[in-house]
Amino acid sequence: MPEPVLPTVLFVCVHNAGRSQMAAALLDHHAAGRVRVLSAGSAPADSLNPAVVEVMAELGIDVSREVPTLLATEDVEASDVVVTMGCGDACPFYPGKRYEDWALEDPAGQGPDSVRPIRDDIDQRVRALLADLV
Repeated sequence: MPEPVLPTVLFVCVHNAGRSQMAAALLDHHAAGRVRVLSAGSAPADSLNPAVVEVMAELGIDVSREVPTLLATEDVEASDVVVTMGCGDACPFYPGKRYEDWALEDPAGQGPDSVRPIRDDIDQRVRALLADLV
C-alpha cells in the first residue's frame, strides 16, 4: 500500500522570526506527523524573536534552534495551504492553492507578556486548520 500523501502547510510572514515560526511549531506539535509544515519569510531576520522562543518554551515547544528562512517559490508550489501573516504583495500567488491570510499583531520588538496573546491566537487558528485538514 502506498504511503499516504501528507497535506503541506506553508506559513509566511515578513521576517520569519515570530508569527510564522510559532504557527509552524504549533501545527507540527499538534499534527504529530499528520501534516508537513514549512515556514518562511519574504525578508527573513537574522534570528528568532527571543520573546517568541520564551513563550513557546512555556508550552514545552523548543524553537530556539529554528532559523528564519527566505520564502522560495518551490515551497509555495509544494504546499496545499499557504497561510500569510502580514507579508502583503511579497507572497507569490499560485492558482489552485488554498490561501488564508491571518491578521495577527506582529510580535517584533515586544516582550513575552505581549507575545503570549498572539501565540494563543495562533494556537486556536492552527487547531482549527488542523481539524479541517485531517
